[in-house]
Amino acid sequence: MPIAFYMDQHVPRAITVGLRLRGIEVLTAYEDGASELEDVELLDRAGEVGRVLFTRDDDLLAEATKRQRAGIPFCGIVYAHQLRVSIGRCVEDLELLAKAGEPADLMNQVIFLPFGK
Repeated sequence: MPIAFYMDQHVPRAITVGLRLRGIEVLTAYEDGASELEDVELLDRAGEVGRVLFTRDDDLLAEATKRQRAGIPFCGIVYAHQLRVSIGRCVEDLELLAKAGEPADLMNQVIFLPFGK
């Protein structure tokens, strides 16, 4: 089963469009009516809909660390810095991850983009 992504409100629309053009399953916080949720709630919502959260918001990294230390499960986070990782590179790496990975691979994990340079 391929990985499906949940895009937080900080993700540029171009990333979502690029992934959809490549056949990757994507749901945005805006489409889900969750764009006003706090980070904790947003991560919970991604889990409720069975998706890995993609974000460019480093505040979510702190929440993931807190959950990892406390043993609180989450569906996984993929993070790309807003200034250091291009939109094109995000699309390429997320496509690779979605097609090559399994949702269980990302359970309780934080993956950082880009993959290799």
